[in-house]
Amino acid sequence: MQKWIGAAVIGIGVVAALGSAHLVLAQEASKAEKQAAIRKEAQTTLTKLYSIHPGAKSTIQKAAGYAAFDNFGMNLFVLSTARGKGIAVANKGKKETFMKMLSAGAGLGLGVKDFRIVFVFETPQALDNFMNSGWDADAHAEATAKAGQKGGAYEGAISASPGVWVYQLTEKGLALQATLQGTKYYKDDDLN
Repeated sequence: MQKWIGAAVIGIGVVAALGSAHLVLAQEASKAEKQAAIRKEAQTTLTKLYSIHPGAKSTIQKAAGYAAFDNFGMNLFVLSTARGKGIAVANKGKKETFMKMLSAGAGLGLGVKDFRIVFVFETPQALDNFMNSGWDADAHAEATAKAGQKGGAYEGAISASPGVWVYQLTEKGLALQATLQGTKYYKDDDLN
Protein backbone atom coordinates (compact mmCIF):
# COMPACT_ATOMS: atom_id res chain seq x y z
CA MET A 1 0.00 0.00 0.00
CA GLN A 2 2.85 2.38 0.84
CA LYS A 3 4.40 1.62 -2.56
CA TRP A 4 1.16 2.69 -4.25
CA ILE A 5 0.98 5.87 -2.20
CA GLY A 6 4.63 6.62 -2.95
CA ALA A 7 4.11 5.99 -6.67
CA ALA A 8 0.99 8.18 -6.64
CA VAL A 9 2.87 11.02 -4.92
CA ILE A 10 5.71 10.75 -7.47
CA GLY A 11 3.18 10.65 -10.34
CA ILE A 12 1.38 13.72 -9.03
CA GLY A 13 4.72 15.50 -8.65
CA VAL A 14 5.70 14.67 -12.25
CA VAL A 15 2.32 15.84 -13.59
CA ALA A 16 2.56 19.06 -11.54
CA ALA A 17 6.11 19.69 -12.79
CA LEU A 18 5.07 19.12 -16.40
CA GLY A 19 2.06 21.40 -15.92
CA SER A 20 4.30 24.12 -14.48
CA ALA A 21 6.75 23.77 -17.37
CA HIS A 22 3.88 24.03 -19.86
CA LEU A 23 2.59 27.16 -18.08
CA VAL A 24 6.05 28.75 -18.20
CA LEU A 25 6.37 27.91 -21.92
CA ALA A 26 2.91 29.36 -22.59
CA GLN A 27 3.87 32.56 -20.76
CA GLU A 28 7.12 32.81 -22.74
CA ALA A 29 5.28 32.29 -26.02
CA SER A 30 2.80 34.92 -24.93
CA LYS A 31 5.66 37.32 -24.12
CA ALA A 32 7.27 36.70 -27.53
CA GLU A 33 3.90 37.17 -29.25
CA LYS A 34 3.32 40.44 -27.40
CA GLN A 35 6.79 41.68 -28.35
CA ALA A 36 6.19 40.74 -32.00
CA ALA A 37 2.84 42.56 -31.98
CA ILE A 38 4.44 45.72 -30.55
CA ARG A 39 7.24 45.60 -33.14
CA LYS A 40 4.62 45.25 -35.89
CA GLU A 41 2.58 48.19 -34.58
CA ALA A 42 5.74 50.31 -34.30
CA GLN A 43 6.60 49.52 -37.92
CA THR A 44 3.04 50.40 -38.98
CA THR A 45 3.36 53.70 -37.13
CA LEU A 46 6.69 54.50 -38.79
CA THR A 47 5.34 53.57 -42.22
CA LYS A 48 2.36 55.88 -41.68
CA LEU A 49 4.65 58.69 -40.50
CA TYR A 50 6.95 58.28 -43.52
CA SER A 51 4.00 58.38 -45.92
CA ILE A 52 2.72 61.62 -44.36
CA HIS A 53 6.11 63.22 -43.78
CA PRO A 54 8.85 61.51 -45.88
CA GLY A 55 11.65 63.61 -44.35
CA ALA A 56 11.05 61.96 -40.98
CA LYS A 57 12.69 58.75 -42.22
CA SER A 58 16.18 60.24 -42.62
CA THR A 59 15.72 62.25 -39.41
CA ILE A 60 14.99 59.08 -37.44
CA GLN A 61 17.81 57.14 -39.12
CA LYS A 62 20.33 59.88 -38.19
CA ALA A 63 19.07 60.25 -34.60
CA ALA A 64 20.39 58.37 -31.57
CA GLY A 65 17.11 56.47 -31.47
CA TYR A 66 13.36 56.62 -31.49
CA ALA A 67 10.30 55.30 -29.70
CA ALA A 68 6.98 54.47 -31.32
CA PHE A 69 3.71 54.08 -29.41
CA ASP A 70 0.20 53.06 -30.37
CA ASN A 71 -2.23 54.70 -27.97
CA PHE A 72 -5.92 54.31 -27.34
CA GLY A 73 -7.68 57.17 -25.60
CA MET A 74 -11.17 57.69 -24.31
CA ASN A 75 -12.89 60.90 -23.25
CA LEU A 76 -16.04 60.42 -21.19
CA PHE A 77 -17.63 63.70 -20.06
CA VAL A 78 -14.94 65.22 -17.78
CA LEU A 79 -12.49 62.30 -17.54
CA SER A 80 -10.03 61.45 -20.28
CA THR A 81 -7.70 58.46 -20.24
CA ALA A 82 -5.25 56.88 -22.64
CA ARG A 83 -3.00 53.87 -22.53
CA GLY A 84 -0.72 52.16 -24.92
CA LYS A 85 2.39 50.15 -25.57
CA GLY A 86 5.44 50.84 -27.60
CA ILE A 87 9.10 50.24 -28.16
CA ALA A 88 12.18 52.43 -27.85
CA VAL A 89 15.07 51.55 -30.15
CA ALA A 90 18.67 52.72 -30.02
CA ASN A 91 19.84 53.07 -33.63
CA LYS A 92 23.37 52.08 -32.64
CA GLY A 93 23.21 48.39 -31.77
CA LYS A 94 19.41 48.24 -32.30
CA LYS A 95 18.79 47.72 -28.57
CA GLU A 96 15.05 47.47 -27.91
CA THR A 97 13.21 48.47 -24.76
CA PHE A 98 9.50 47.66 -24.55
CA MET A 99 7.49 50.39 -22.87
CA LYS A 100 4.03 51.38 -21.67
CA MET A 101 2.25 54.70 -21.56
CA LEU A 102 -0.58 55.84 -19.36
CA SER A 103 -2.40 59.12 -19.15
CA ALA A 104 -5.32 60.51 -17.22
CA GLY A 105 -6.74 63.96 -17.04
CA ALA A 106 -9.78 66.16 -17.22
CA GLY A 107 -11.36 67.44 -20.36
CA LEU A 108 -14.89 67.98 -21.57
CA GLY A 109 -16.08 65.73 -24.33
CA LEU A 110 -17.21 62.33 -25.34
CA GLY A 111 -15.42 60.01 -27.70
CA VAL A 112 -12.69 57.52 -28.45
CA LYS A 113 -9.35 58.46 -29.95
CA ASP A 114 -6.74 56.20 -31.53
CA PHE A 115 -3.43 57.94 -32.08
CA ARG A 116 0.23 57.12 -32.53
CA ILE A 117 3.30 58.91 -31.22
CA VAL A 118 6.90 58.74 -32.40
CA PHE A 119 9.63 60.21 -30.21
CA VAL A 120 12.97 61.06 -31.84
CA PHE A 121 16.03 61.41 -29.61
CA GLU A 122 18.89 63.57 -30.85
CA THR A 123 21.39 62.30 -28.28
CA PRO A 124 22.16 58.95 -26.68
CA GLN A 125 21.66 60.59 -23.26
CA ALA A 126 18.10 61.68 -24.10
CA LEU A 127 17.29 58.18 -25.36
CA ASP A 128 18.93 56.51 -22.35
CA ASN A 129 16.99 58.73 -19.93
CA PHE A 130 13.75 57.88 -21.71
CA MET A 131 14.38 54.12 -21.75
CA ASN A 132 15.77 53.79 -18.23
CA SER A 133 14.07 56.54 -16.24
CA GLY A 134 10.83 56.87 -18.16
CA TRP A 135 9.36 60.17 -19.22
CA ASP A 136 6.73 62.31 -17.58
CA ALA A 137 5.07 64.74 -19.98
CA ASP A 138 4.03 67.04 -17.14
CA ALA A 139 7.70 67.69 -16.45
CA HIS A 140 8.06 68.73 -20.11
CA ALA A 141 4.81 70.68 -20.52
CA GLU A 142 6.17 72.93 -23.27
CA ALA A 143 5.46 70.09 -25.72
CA THR A 144 1.81 71.06 -25.80
CA ALA A 145 2.52 74.75 -26.25
CA LYS A 146 4.98 74.78 -29.16
CA ALA A 147 4.23 74.14 -32.80
CA GLY A 148 6.74 72.22 -34.88
CA GLN A 149 9.59 74.20 -36.35
CA LYS A 150 9.29 75.13 -39.99
CA GLY A 151 12.10 73.70 -42.07
CA GLY A 152 15.18 71.93 -40.84
CA ALA A 153 15.71 68.31 -39.89
CA TYR A 154 12.75 68.12 -37.50
CA GLU A 155 10.11 69.71 -39.71
CA GLY A 156 6.69 68.43 -38.70
CA ALA A 157 7.90 67.42 -35.23
CA ILE A 158 7.20 69.16 -31.94
CA SER A 159 9.94 69.92 -29.44
CA ALA A 160 9.09 67.97 -26.27
CA SER A 161 12.25 68.76 -24.30
CA PRO A 162 15.91 69.41 -25.12
CA GLY A 163 16.98 66.77 -27.62
CA VAL A 164 13.53 65.13 -27.79
CA TRP A 165 11.12 65.63 -30.68
CA VAL A 166 7.63 64.21 -31.11
CA TYR A 167 5.48 63.35 -34.10
CA GLN A 168 1.86 62.68 -33.17
CA LEU A 169 -0.25 60.97 -35.80
CA THR A 170 -4.02 60.86 -35.75
CA GLU A 171 -6.46 59.22 -38.11
CA LYS A 172 -6.42 62.46 -40.13
CA GLY A 173 -2.64 62.73 -40.40
CA LEU A 174 0.12 64.56 -38.54
CA ALA A 175 -1.05 66.59 -35.53
CA LEU A 176 0.15 70.18 -35.27
CA GLN A 177 0.14 70.04 -31.48
CA ALA A 178 1.08 67.07 -29.29
CA THR A 179 -1.28 66.24 -26.46
CA LEU A 180 1.18 64.82 -23.97
CA GLN A 181 0.14 66.42 -20.68
CA GLY A 182 -0.66 63.97 -17.91
CA THR A 183 1.15 61.17 -19.74
CA LYS A 184 3.83 58.90 -18.35
CA TYR A 185 6.05 56.62 -20.42
CA TYR A 186 7.88 53.81 -18.61
CA LYS A 187 9.52 50.39 -19.07
CA ASP A 188 7.27 47.38 -19.39
CA ASP A 189 8.85 45.04 -16.86
CA ASP A 190 6.84 42.09 -18.18
CA LEU A 191 8.21 42.39 -21.71
CA ASN A 192 11.87 43.32 -21.09
